[in-house]
Amino acid sequence: MTISDIDRLIQLLAKLPGLGPRSARRAALHLLKKRDSLMQPLARALDDAAANIRSCSACGNLDTADPCAICADPRRDAATICVVADVADLWALERAGSYKGRYHVLGGTLSALDGIGPGQLTIESLVARIPKEKPEELIFALNPTIQGDTTIYYIQKKLQGAGVKITTIARGIAFGGELEYADEMTLARSITNRLPVESYQSGR
Repeated sequence: MTISDIDRLIQLLAKLPGLGPRSARRAALHLLKKRDSLMQPLARALDDAAANIRSCSACGNLDTADPCAICADPRRDAATICVVADVADLWALERAGSYKGRYHVLGGTLSALDGIGPGQLTIESLVARIPKEKPEELIFALNPTIQGDTTIYYIQKKLQGAGVKITTIARGIAFGGELEYADEMTLARSITNRLPVESYQSGR
């Protein structure tokens, strides 16, 4: 392996969340020392993931099948759809184990400063799911931030008259926090103690 190959490996690793140049160098050295037991299996796993994993056309989850295992599971409660910003949040809620309904991944939250408008998110496909699937309740599990609140308010307005109950997870998550890093018990309590969106917004 030439020096340029090592540099390329370090540069790619440094693009991963939580890895800067120094930690990327340590990770690269660790991989190179364990080529047979770690680096080569990792390379094969990355190739397989790139070839086989796709976004679910129904909810936006990542899986090797479309629809994903959650959408295809008849045991999931079709009466509720939990709206999350990112797949990482969906996975966090699944780890908590208290929610048994279906999901919708928006792909982010509205943010004028970051140039993220409704067209960059899957809001229209969520709106289209309501008359098609006829859920009784939408549970918004977005990060408790201004962007999350703005997104909830926007979608709520889009769904006026749709006849679906709209709730949000309780404030067990601190304002400004992120679902992905919350512990499982906090997430479980937030789902169990969810609030109507009107109460949630008036309590801010």
